[in-house]
Amino acid sequence: MKKKLFDLFNRRILSPWWIFVIDLFLVSFAFIIAYVVRLNFNLPNISVWDFLVAGGCCIGVYAFCFLIFSSYKGVIRHTELRELIRLIYTTFSAVVLLFIFDFINQVFDGGVIHVPYLVLVLQFIFSLFFLTGFRLLVREVYAYLSKVEKTKKTIIYGAGDLGLLALEILNKERKENYEVVGFVDDDKNKWATHLRDIQVSSFPKALKNGMKKGVTMLVLAVSKMRKEKISEITELCLENNWEVKVLPAFDDWIDGKMPAKNVRDVKIEDLLGRDEIQLNLQRISQSLIGKTILVSGAAGSIGSEIVRQLLRFPIGKLVLLDQAESALYDLEQELNSKYKKASFELVIGDISNSVRMRRIFEHFTPEIVFNAAAYKHVPLMEDNPYEALNVNVGGTKILADLSVEFGIEKFVMISTDKAVNPTNVMGASKRICEIYIQSLAQRGDIQTAFITTRFGNVLGSNGSVVPLFKKQIEQGGPVRVTHPDITRYFMTIPEACQLVLEAGCMGRGGEIFVFDMGEPVKILDLAKKMIRLAGLKLNVDIQIHFTGLRPGEKLYEELLATNENTLPTHNDKIMIGQVRPHKYAEVNTAISKILYYLNVENNEMIVARMKELIPEFISKNSVYELLDATNHKTEDELLLFSNPKIESKEKGTQALNSDTLNRRRSNMNGLTKKETPVEVNRTSIVKLRKEKLIDPSLLNNHDLRNR
Repeated sequence: MKKKLFDLFNRRILSPWWIFVIDLFLVSFAFIIAYVVRLNFNLPNISVWDFLVAGGCCIGVYAFCFLIFSSYKGVIRHTELRELIRLIYTTFSAVVLLFIFDFINQVFDGGVIHVPYLVLVLQFIFSLFFLTGFRLLVREVYAYLSKVEKTKKTIIYGAGDLGLLALEILNKERKENYEVVGFVDDDKNKWATHLRDIQVSSFPKALKNGMKKGVTMLVLAVSKMRKEKISEITELCLENNWEVKVLPAFDDWIDGKMPAKNVRDVKIEDLLGRDEIQLNLQRISQSLIGKTILVSGAAGSIGSEIVRQLLRFPIGKLVLLDQAESALYDLEQELNSKYKKASFELVIGDISNSVRMRRIFEHFTPEIVFNAAAYKHVPLMEDNPYEALNVNVGGTKILADLSVEFGIEKFVMISTDKAVNPTNVMGASKRICEIYIQSLAQRGDIQTAFITTRFGNVLGSNGSVVPLFKKQIEQGGPVRVTHPDITRYFMTIPEACQLVLEAGCMGRGGEIFVFDMGEPVKILDLAKKMIRLAGLKLNVDIQIHFTGLRPGEKLYEELLATNENTLPTHNDKIMIGQVRPHKYAEVNTAISKILYYLNVENNEMIVARMKELIPEFISKNSVYELLDATNHKTEDELLLFSNPKIESKEKGTQALNSDTLNRRRSNMNGLTKKETPVEVNRTSIVKLRKEKLIDPSLLNNHDLRNR
């Protein structure tokens, strides 16, 4: 029976005109009761004519007000406070009009219509009672019929406006029957009070009482709460097997960012991200207003978020550069829907193609460049050092040199904590980029301000463990962790990109800005937390397997090298790393040389040259560890950037002629670390250290290898 009535409610929505007729009937009934009460239930003394005339007049005025205020057009099973307030306005307006009409009749002699004032007042009270009661009755009947049998007892954290909103949302939820049994608030003045007949208490007390009452869920309904506090609350709830949900803040409702579900699950980003970053928005806006800005790697996780952050400011035009066609198309669709007035151009291109990049600079003449294009996957770059150097180093060098040539105002490079004491090819390639950018900034004959930003892992980015773990959990496991002790720094994509903009704004050239990444996170703890957030039990519903460190991976990431210090800035989340300066001429020669050799050397030879450029590059869990074992030179001997001895030795060597170079190229092309014996590699590396393959005077041209 209950199900049939519910189906009837769901299928049938009364026409507004039917509601209008029912409302008139209720008003008529109210008039009858009011008239009878006015005459003290003395029915024989009622004048039928006066009764009919007065009743017709009153009902007509009420009908007029119903039409004016459209009080009959709402879906009464979803009646809310607004509809009830509209009813008050409607009935009050009607009684005021009736008082005015009755007063006019009494002033002029011969008035034939007179309704006692008491009748008007009583009718107003009874009408309001019947009209609101009818709507509330229908709503409650529908709510009762739509309730499911299972009851999920819930506590709401936050006894403010957002907490009341959470209560309304949970009461209207039809898929599950939520029973809110308590409110929690940090304000001691609210403790022991009641909100909608539900007690407000402290969190420890609510946690204790909730266990007794069988609570299974907590909803966070606080607009601004520290991430550390959210993490603490979530941990305690998960220990008691409670689900944790979040109600988005009012700002998200206003900005139209509400998700499909009003109350969403707590995400790992809610627990690991830092508190809200305070940016100098006015300063950033002034530095960006009307500018043409080029963002390389614009379709990537970091690049696309930089684009979204830039569109908050009154910029001139955005040039979105990436070689990933599909990802760039997806970004275009997003920007067209969210930022309809934005001026942007999409360009498909590879930053390692110097001719293509020059044409882009000539056509768009950008004023600011954000270089977020890079290969970032550590194991893949360990197998493909050519691409790591060609794109990360070669592409960055091309963009930086063009920025100098075209007089770009600012060049902001996105680096990584893996560039600090690198143990893999990817990190070493980014360290070379840092050194080149920093050396360029030392030149006194350029106007471009070169700025580097260095930070750790970003949650949800391409290659991040978070989406990988999430996918493994959805598939039922196992969750694969490389090592039980491995730790990483984490930051959300939006906060990282906000700090990039702030650093780019405050930079004057030559700085390496290091971001405050908070406390390092143990990846094993992260995996366990994600499993529990998914409502699963470790070693019961899902397992964790340890797979061993990947090639080039180290246990602990660092934001600063051992000999580096930091200086504070006006933003406590951003510091300036104090690094050793490098001479541009020496850096340019060394990097140009290694880029030139890319086309004639195999993987081991390429990595050996990287190790010569960066003495702190010590491979870990990699086939290239052998190169460190065979390298007996001191740091000073290996550091080509500042070693005059090596330069003087090379000046006495002769460059190979073109026939010899072509013969070397044909012999070495196609060799990989898997195909070439280690002994041959070692011999080749030693020979390369003793030979000079190219005239040093030509090395200043970094495009020589493309000729």
